[in-house]
Amino acid sequence: MIAAASMDGLYDLITKNKHLRYLDVNGMEYTALDLLGEELPLPNERGLAFLYLDNSVTAVSALVNFLKEKWVLALLSPKLDGAFKEQLEALYCPAIIYDHTRSDKSGYEKYKWQKATLFVSRKPKPYLLHQDLKILLSTSGSTGSPKFVKLSEKNLIQNAYAILDYLPIKATDVTPLNLPLYYSYGLSIFTTNAIAGAKLVCTNSDVMQKEFWNEWDRFQYTSLAGVPYIYEMLMRLGFLKKQYPSLRYLTQAGGKLNKNLLEQYALYAAENGIDYYVMYGQTEATARMAFLPPEKLLDKLGAIGKPIKNGTFHLDEATGELLYAGPNVHGGYANGPKDLAHFEQPEYLRTGDLAMRDDEGFYYITGRMKRIVKLFGIRINLDEIEQLLKNNFSQANFICLGVEDKYIVVVCVKHEMADEAIKEVLHKKVHIHPNVLKIYSINDVTLTANGKIDYNATGELLGLPL
Repeated sequence: MIAAASMDGLYDLITKNKHLRYLDVNGMEYTALDLLGEELPLPNERGLAFLYLDNSVTAVSALVNFLKEKWVLALLSPKLDGAFKEQLEALYCPAIIYDHTRSDKSGYEKYKWQKATLFVSRKPKPYLLHQDLKILLSTSGSTGSPKFVKLSEKNLIQNAYAILDYLPIKATDVTPLNLPLYYSYGLSIFTTNAIAGAKLVCTNSDVMQKEFWNEWDRFQYTSLAGVPYIYEMLMRLGFLKKQYPSLRYLTQAGGKLNKNLLEQYALYAAENGIDYYVMYGQTEATARMAFLPPEKLLDKLGAIGKPIKNGTFHLDEATGELLYAGPNVHGGYANGPKDLAHFEQPEYLRTGDLAMRDDEGFYYITGRMKRIVKLFGIRINLDEIEQLLKNNFSQANFICLGVEDKYIVVVCVKHEMADEAIKEVLHKKVHIHPNVLKIYSINDVTLTANGKIDYNATGELLGLPL
């Protein structure tokens, strides 16, 4: 457990960690000072920078250097479609752009900076930036939405220390940056381990690639983070059939993992002396709002746990929506540059999740408020239907969609199943009439940038009037 320093900024906290080393995939080590190098070519004392970040050492170096400055940083995916990038940049007019995927940018001077290329606006547009504003994270990492979540440096630091209060990060750890830095979960891996860890391996490999496992063998990772989709893929790769001597703990967030899979991971972790942390968060809360202690995992299977340090939950009596309050709650949304002049934290964050609290104070997410369909006057939670199907047909994955409160679409992913079997289970278990069910099969699931199911894209693929 580490106590937060009240006056230090995030950059100061990172540079005070004398154990910290950044490693590239070849094993070359860098300290924070090694990454500094020459000064950034900043056209203003303070402005807006768009950083299209992968997880390479060069990108991490850019992030560290910009954290040192007073600038506002929008963290974005370098894989965004070019047209989306142009639309965002035309709207926000960033003074600086970091993007290794482009060789030029109209209206910008090209600068070689360390091993990177920066585009600096020839005529930067001045506009007001609130003094508390530091980071902008997109609400849609895959479509280039102009809507950003506004975060302060205090948000980042408070949430990092709340996470360090329960995660067993040590000054001997070797941690892969295996989730995108522009995703709140990936950013929190960076901040917490940069403050209190040892070696951060800057890699663009993912668990489905041979290179990732070669890097694991080389660096001997002590932790691994993943969203449910990653843990599903790990199961298919036979992850639980092997032992990993260096591995101390696993973390899972970004959605609800199938209970059957979760139980298998919990049993594996218990048998191998590994801590498995189920966590719950949203970008609007910087990263984390709750965690489930590993020793409670099997007893409270499916729970998100209890609030993090300095955070509180309560349930909206009228709707059952989970509400959160804490110092990590965002300062509102930005839909354009005028919104960057304001930073107003709400009294509490409306998560949009439906939840329940047991008699020991542990919380369970039961569904999304917007994932509700009303058939025959009865509210049906589509997340619960998905979970029910997964529990009854463990060999398959499902996506459920509601269509205009008229019928439910059940999509089988990478698995052929008899329509009647699905209809029989739903009729028997939750009394959904077969006539309001439509069954489809698809070969692959479309995911958002943070690894969650993209329901809108799935509906569009099937031509549904969602």
